[in-house]
Order: sequence, then structure tokens, then C-alpha cells
Amino acid sequence: MLLLNAIFTGETRYVKNWLKICSPHQFTTLDTHDGIDVVDVRYLMTDDEVQDTKMKVYELNPSAAKIFTELRGPLDKRFNTYQINCSYYSAMGENDAAYLLARAVQIFAPGIPQIYYQGLFAGTNDFDLFEKTGQPRDVNRRFYTVEDVRQEVERPVVKTLLDMMRLRNTHPAFDGNCIQKPCGEHELIIRRENGEHWAELYADFKTCQYTISCS
Repeated sequence: MLLLNAIFTGETRYVKNWLKICSPHQFTTLDTHDGIDVVDVRYLMTDDEVQDTKMKVYELNPSAAKIFTELRGPLDKRFNTYQINCSYYSAMGENDAAYLLARAVQIFAPGIPQIYYQGLFAGTNDFDLFEKTGQPRDVNRRFYTVEDVRQEVERPVVKTLLDMMRLRNTHPAFDGNCIQKPCGEHELIIRRENGEHWAELYADFKTCQYTISCS
């Protein structure tokens, strides 16, 4: 939710605060088998910002909003949502640039990035599965065949994510310190350093552009 808010608003203050206070010994997640957690950020963003972010996700995913209203009642801006049953890729309107920006921050953040399998393949909401099971969480529990996987890994967005994951898993800079560098209100700079080794992410949330450089 912190990164969705930053992408929707172009402002990074909540993400920067989290990177400042979070434990370096953690698993970082953007999505889970249930979808996207909402309650976890209640005191990391204002209630209004949490609800605005939630409503933007539903605006981009009217079918997910329809499921919510049919099962839980009318959508409004009250803090009444524990989680959003939606894939992370669909949550940001299936925008490759925004999606990869969010994953880049996850990969550079302190801790160990945990990437959910449907997120790995930049999977969209699976409403067909929901229709079969009636379980709203199944929207983000798509079944992939071996052939599906072969096709998904050829998509440019998935190839780029896999490249970022390989960098995270092999570059020695990620075994060292994580430094958040000063920057503008629409920007985020995270640098990883380990002796002579370094890797740095520069992200502009106003344009959803980013660069990764490393030793």
C-alpha cells in the first residue's frame, strides 16, 4: 500500500519514512496469496490516504470492486477493509513501468524480498477462478501450467523482474549496508554498499521511471 500510494500520488514521504524506521531483518512483501494487505499500513499513512489508495485500486479494477460490494456491502472511504483481493499487477492498472518501479524498491529495501508467484509473473486478476470457487482470494491465486510459465517468462516485464532478482541474489553489495540518500519529494534513492561493492536505485515516482547502477 505504501508503494501504491507513492505511485498514485507521485509523492514518496510515506515510503521514505518506512525505509527509515523498518527493521533490516525482515521479509518485504508487496502481495500475498490473499492479495494486498491494507490494515498493516494504518498507522504508517493517514486513514484518508489509506482509503484514497484503496479506492484508486478499485477504480482501476471495477470487477474487484464489484466482488467486494456483493460480499461485504457498499464501497466507501471508511476504514473497513482488511485486505484487497487483487493482484499487485492489476492493482496498478497493469502498468509495466509502475509495476517494475515498485518491485525495484522492494528488491533494494532492507531485508529479504519475498515475491509471490503470481506477482513473479505479473499476473492479472483471475475472475474465472473466482466464478468457479466463489472465494474472492482466488482472484490472486491463478493456476499456471508449465506451458503458461514458459509463455510468461518471455514477457518483457517478467524478464526485467527476473533480471532484478538475479542482481539481488548475486551482487555482493546487497550483503552490506542499506542507505537512503536525500532527494526530492517525488524521488527515492536507495544505495546498497559492501566494501568496494555498491548498487544504487534512483526512482522518480512522478514519471514512474527508475535507473539501477552498480559496481
